[in-house]
Amino acid sequence: MRTGSRRSVFRRARGDSPAKRAVIHAVLILACVMSVYPFLRVVSVSLRPSNQLLSTDLALIPPGASLENYRALIFERDFTIWLWNSLVVSAASVLVGLMLAATAAYAFSRWKFPGRRQGLLFLLTTQMIPAGMLLLPIYIMVVRLKLFNTYTGMAIAYSVGSVPFSIWILKGYYDTIPRELEEAALVDGASPLVAFYRVVIPLSTPALAIAGLFSFMTAWNDYMMARVMLQKPNMFTWPVGFQKLMDQFQTAWGQFAAASVLVAIPALALFLYSSKWLVSGMTLGGVKE
Repeated sequence: MRTGSRRSVFRRARGDSPAKRAVIHAVLILACVMSVYPFLRVVSVSLRPSNQLLSTDLALIPPGASLENYRALIFERDFTIWLWNSLVVSAASVLVGLMLAATAAYAFSRWKFPGRRQGLLFLLTTQMIPAGMLLLPIYIMVVRLKLFNTYTGMAIAYSVGSVPFSIWILKGYYDTIPRELEEAALVDGASPLVAFYRVVIPLSTPALAIAGLFSFMTAWNDYMMARVMLQKPNMFTWPVGFQKLMDQFQTAWGQFAAASVLVAIPALALFLYSSKWLVSGMTLGGVKE
């Protein structure tokens, strides 16, 4: 009874009439359909036989649908190698990026030192530089470190772009964590480093999820950096490997669509797993300096 009364009060407070709610739901449903329909068309193309790729039929499940494009992609192409390389590079980028960003953001949040504000402003300014302008300096750095065509070199290259943004996300979130929690850990005998990893890091899970997701998607979907940094076919990530599906005179559109569906699965799974932290991670970090 109490729950029902609260709902009625909430609706009266908002003043939403049944007609207004119906319009809102209709608009939301339409937006969902418009968002999902292109992906469903890609799935439909991936199921088409090779002799029906140019068909104008709008059926989501085409006549004679089969998994031939998926079979050819997995067993006749190097798709599994491309996918594995992308997973390794993306995971390494997340690991390196979060380690650097978490510690740097903690220093900016908790310690007062000369140049602190200027450093934060500089990190923010780096996000205004077009990614294409960073290719040459990153390329020279990776070559001089002898990390060309390696997972480590790619992880460093992607971390250059993701760490400044992650520092700002984490720094804002650290500001919302009471210092008294760390002080209590120090009183109990913990060192500052232990207090950071045992107290601050567990409380920062939403912000870490946001920063990690950003780092992962940056590395997962990148083509330009991977095209420059990777020259060995066995090191290609999936955006670079997809070029092999396009020959001089024809393109394997069915396999292209099947590959697009498969590479969306890891990103979708990561979004679903981290969705419980996304809203709080994006809102609680927005505090005033």
